[in-house]
Amino acid sequence: MQQILNAGVAQVFASYPPDLRRKLMVLRQLILETAADTPGVGPIEETLKWGEPAYLTPHSKSGSTLRLGPVKSSPSRYALYFNCNTTLVDTFRTVFPHELRYEGNRAIVLEVADALPHDALAFCIQAALTYHRKKPLR
Repeated sequence: MQQILNAGVAQVFASYPPDLRRKLMVLRQLILETAADTPGVGPIEETLKWGEPAYLTPHSKSGSTLRLGPVKSSPSRYALYFNCNTTLVDTFRTVFPHELRYEGNRAIVLEVADALPHDALAFCIQAALTYHRKKPLR
């Protein structure tokens, strides 16, 4: 696991119950690894948005913000949040109609007790990290 450099982000992760924290840290690592493996994304900034860990592409500006945290109404759930003004979650519903659970047009919701759907989430993370990438001219 990569060390958390932002003290505020580290504090938020430390505040979560151990089982939830472990799941969120695995999801965090998947975001960082996917960013590193995706050409053109560049360095990721880890910060807080709405009091939750958020991941941005400030150098390349290729992506839409990703945020992760617990689902406040359900202690056994956590979510990967996307900007609700994008078409990302609608796209994910089309590609993964049964593999993932969604909340409106803003989140993929996961259960703490379930295995992480690694491949589907990596696809979704990569799509978010490249959402604003300019398409090549023909």
